[in-house]
Amino acid sequence: MLLKSTPAASNIDAPQPGYGLVDHCDAAGIPRLVTDEDIVPVETFVAYGEWFRQRLVPEPERVRVVSVDRRADLPGPPREGGRKRLRGRVRGLRTQAGLGGVFTARAVVVATGLSGLAHLPRELAAAVPDGPSPTGPVSHSSQLHDLSRFSGRELIVVGTGRSAPETAALAAEKGAQVHVVARGKGSVDFGAPPWRQPSLRPESLFGRAWSLWALTYYPHPYRHLPLGVRHFLVRSVLGPLGAWWLRARFEGKVQVSEVSHIMRATGETAGRPALTVRTLGGGVEELSADHIVAATGYRVDLAAMDFLGRELRTRLAVSRGTPRLGAGFSSSVPGLYFTGLPAAASYGPVTRFVCGTEFASLRLVRHLAARHR
Repeated sequence: MLLKSTPAASNIDAPQPGYGLVDHCDAAGIPRLVTDEDIVPVETFVAYGEWFRQRLVPEPERVRVVSVDRRADLPGPPREGGRKRLRGRVRGLRTQAGLGGVFTARAVVVATGLSGLAHLPRELAAAVPDGPSPTGPVSHSSQLHDLSRFSGRELIVVGTGRSAPETAALAAEKGAQVHVVARGKGSVDFGAPPWRQPSLRPESLFGRAWSLWALTYYPHPYRHLPLGVRHFLVRSVLGPLGAWWLRARFEGKVQVSEVSHIMRATGETAGRPALTVRTLGGGVEELSADHIVAATGYRVDLAAMDFLGRELRTRLAVSRGTPRLGAGFSSSVPGLYFTGLPAAASYGPVTRFVCGTEFASLRLVRHLAARHR
């Protein structure tokens, strides 16, 4: 697997220089990844993340957060403005539930990435009431780590974004017969290689375009845009698009069906999962395979973050399932912050990516320092 992001867009933000991807390459004694034409292997990026953590966050507490909620009966004087602190309860991953503990904090930052946010369209979800599973008839692409088990088998991949063509290409290279089902004509597309980027447009970490340049370097006013505009931009800017280097590994290697929409899915028909689709011409077609992969991306839904207590969630101001964030990535619950994908509706699509940490971390830390000394 390879990263879609360029080396320059793959740096984790640090409080001092010397902790970028190229610094890791130098420390590891591997060739530098510098230009937009250099493709970052996922193993290199994982090693970079571990190298970064070992030097800057050497002793993380490896625990599972069971619940985060408000607590009104904390000892000591009330905080300024009568704000209530948050309560966190954790359970060790390798201990019994009874060995967990409870602690209190002035602030909690939710930075859980894509965990728990995998999206399954309702037509596919109806076929697997217990949820997607790698061993069941339908899985989500995020659940698959070894595609070699599909060698010699028929596989349907549903989706149009980066995950769909990559999953399809990797499975085909492992010997699977792959059929991609995508909604809309021309929906499976790939980015232009760096040497074909328009030279007269400003350069950004995501490519050459005025919109990308503005959202990358000036995301500050984004949260002041009308709500509908923000949600539209999150969906449309940096939307579904395969990496430029993926085209050669995809085209001619897998079958593609462009459909109007999926009408329904069945967990098993004659022992195989199946899709009933409406074609672009208005007809109805049934497709079956040994397994269906939903490469349908991720969607923020606070209801899916079950570690957030019910009382706390009822006090959160939300919009279309995402938290409404103010200055410094703060939510409407004092002391509770969100970063990453849940922050995209408030601060723009740049927060969905690793390079967005440069913008988010500084502002979040400043807000924490000012409000929770």
